[in-house]
Amino acid sequence: KLCKSCFRMARTVALLLASASALVPPAATPARPATRLAYTASEALPFMERPASLDELEMAGDVGFDPFGFSSIFNVKWLREAEIKHGRICMLAVVGFVATDLGFRLPGEMHNVASINAHDMAVDMGAMTQIGIWIAVAECIGYLAILEMLDGSGRQPGDFGFDPLQIGGANDPEMQLKELENGRLAMLAFSGIVTQAVLTGKGFPYF
Repeated sequence: KLCKSCFRMARTVALLLASASALVPPAATPARPATRLAYTASEALPFMERPASLDELEMAGDVGFDPFGFSSIFNVKWLREAEIKHGRICMLAVVGFVATDLGFRLPGEMHNVASINAHDMAVDMGAMTQIGIWIAVAECIGYLAILEMLDGSGRQPGDFGFDPLQIGGANDPEMQLKELENGRLAMLAFSGIVTQAVLTGKGFPYF
């Protein structure tokens, strides 16, 4: 009986303590400091965030346009090198394509064709091998320059030291921007010119 009385008393005390602890308010959890995310909108696409990887290199014509996030996958210098290279090629291509259709042609049967037929003529005449060799030589030279740039030589993308007219564009941000913008326009223009020439089958102005 004494043991049962002790057990009942212990159980009663435990219940009282549990009830009392239930009335004590829980300790306040310290508030976490508010996290503020830095968000910089793209100048070209204000509804998208500017990729932080573009800030690694100060470049002319940089308006934060990278909707597919290529700058976070590839080296930004390599991407700028590719953009400048394709822009330069397309500026030459637009002039050559239009000039040929306007009648400025080299002597010889293989050159007396419309621009849109020049590829097929070069294949038939066996000239594509020569073209491929010269392109391979140019690519090897350019590849060596790109490797040096990526290794930290200080070379700027697209700078081959070629400035026979002493324009000084390599160190002039304004001239760099002009080249870049004209190159971008030429890439779009060449795509449009070739498409229109194929669809209409006509020479300049291709309609």
